[in-house]
Amino acid sequence: MERQITSEIIAQFAGFLEQSEKSPATVEKYTHDISRLMDWLNGGTVTAEKMRQWKKLLLAEGLSPRTVNTKICAFNKFATFMGWNDLRLKSLRVQRTMFRSKERELTRIEYEKLIKGAAESLGKQSALIIETIGATGMRVSEVKYLTLESVKRGSVEISLKGKIRTIILPNKLQRKLAKFADERGIKAGVIFKTRTGNPVGRKQIWAQMKAAALKAGIQPGKVYPHNLRHLFARVYYKATRNLAELASLLGHSSMETTRIYLLTTEESHQKMLNCLHLVC
Repeated sequence: MERQITSEIIAQFAGFLEQSEKSPATVEKYTHDISRLMDWLNGGTVTAEKMRQWKKLLLAEGLSPRTVNTKICAFNKFATFMGWNDLRLKSLRVQRTMFRSKERELTRIEYEKLIKGAAESLGKQSALIIETIGATGMRVSEVKYLTLESVKRGSVEISLKGKIRTIILPNKLQRKLAKFADERGIKAGVIFKTRTGNPVGRKQIWAQMKAAALKAGIQPGKVYPHNLRHLFARVYYKATRNLAELASLLGHSSMETTRIYLLTTEESHQKMLNCLHLVC
């Protein structure tokens, strides 16, 4: 039987990813990459030789090794889903990054400007969503689990992949959220809602953050929900120096993942070296 990729199969793959409790962002990314692969194959059979050609093409297009690896990861997941384990590709070897790009690091000052910009241009809810993610380190996909009941309790409990993750709410944030709910007449359930009463979604939060960045005069490349988690991680670790505790708060199963969040810029690293006073 010929191995081919069709729109129907990609839809089934998306369902498989959702059942595996992959985040909406991951589902969207993987299905997008497989759809582009389908377009490239143009109805042709999926073979080991074709996949090697595809891998070479990605490199020839000038994509970074990390970007190529994310596409390879998407295909390998798809190959596993299809039972095509003999077609799985090897990832490129990538040297671990030592520094975080200054152009992508959201500073604390910019974070505060972002909240102010959101409040002025979009309203209190948008500003409070940004502040909630920044102050707790929660994922954007977890915002929908924030309810009035969890605000009163002081923590949000999220069940995912058979594990229960608890997100603690700072006292000041609790008071802000309770006041917001009271002003909106929310008696129970989800705190952040759309005009139609549905929970605010990832795409809406993303768009609102970009609009707030424009208002605040912050580079758009620095402003996206996941970068708020990076800011939370850096600030928390600087205050506690407890990597294991931070990994638990972020919901990471591996501390190696958490270490990525703590990368500093070359400028920050140089300042630390200067403080050593080892040059006579």
